[in-house]
Amino acid sequence: MKQSLALLALAATSFAAHAAIDSYALDPVHTVTIFQVEHLGLSDFYGRFDKTNGKVAIDRAAKTGSVEVSIDTASIDTNDPDKGNRARSRDDHARSADFLNVAEFPKMTYKSTKVDFNGDTPVLVEGNLTLVGTTKPVTLTIQRFKCNPAQGTRKERCGGNAMAKFKRSDFGMKYGIPSVGDEMTILISFEGDKE
Repeated sequence: MKQSLALLALAATSFAAHAAIDSYALDPVHTVTIFQVEHLGLSDFYGRFDKTNGKVAIDRAAKTGSVEVSIDTASIDTNDPDKGNRARSRDDHARSADFLNVAEFPKMTYKSTKVDFNGDTPVLVEGNLTLVGTTKPVTLTIQRFKCNPAQGTRKERCGGNAMAKFKRSDFGMKYGIPSVGDEMTILISFEGDKE
């Protein structure tokens, strides 16, 4: 009986050691999503999405993890919110069916399928991006990932930058090509507290 209890205790300890998954809820105040597309072959145009939520989970010992991100597409900001004498502003056009079609597809989401590590640090995420009702595989490159340890009553906080490139035409957004570039770059600057 004692031997059985010892084996159960050892198994429980071993399971706990392997189940060291740390989850971080993204802080929407310190998380922003920026996009970049070429304009008229002359310059790169930048805008942002003001509402990004999600969660990052990592198991440093097992070198595994997961990423889930949800972006409110209506929160797009192209620095042109007022239409003035025009029929619509650039922000309104970006929200229309020509581009994001936010009335029908209010969320852009990303869900990982695999996370690659370099030592204890996640460096590459493979996953699926759902945009304007279409889901395609997209790779996120983690350009930076750092954590500050918990201090006093403050929880451990991690943050960094993640970047992805894809063709918007793959998601049905063909309007304006080639005047508005087909290749789109997304940069997510994020921070999150350990749950």
